[in-house]
This record gives sequence, structure tokens and C-alpha cells, in this order.
Amino acid sequence: MNLTTFTTVLAISIPFFAATVWAIVDAGLRDFGSMGRKALWMLVAAIPFIGVLIYLIVGLRQGKRPASRKNID
Repeated sequence: MNLTTFTTVLAISIPFFAATVWAIVDAGLRDFGSMGRKALWMLVAAIPFIGVLIYLIVGLRQGKRPASRKNID
């Protein structure tokens, strides 16, 4: 594998990896009604390439963002 091929593969892989990590973390922060559904969406988001797309199209709408927490001192 020459340097050009390596750079191209890396340039394509990094955005998909970042999107996968974002989807897993986002699914972990959202409320899906039960821990089982949350775990299922985290597993779907972890599927390379297609999992992120499925999560963005379907899962993102199903989960609810929890209310922001404020520090009470």
C-alpha cells in the first residue's frame, strides 16, 4: 500500500469513525424509555457505516434529550 492509498483510506475512515463514536455517545445520553432500548440503539449505532445512518434516520427521533442539569451548590 503506497502513501496515497493509505492517506485516502485514512481520510475516508476517520469521519465514519467519528460519526460512530458520536452516535454511540448520543444514544447513551438519550432517554429511550428503557435500558434495553437504549442498549439496542447503542448496538445499532456501533455497526460500522450503516449503523450511524440508521441511528440518524430512526433512533435520533425516538430518543428524548434529558433536561440539562444545573449545579446546585
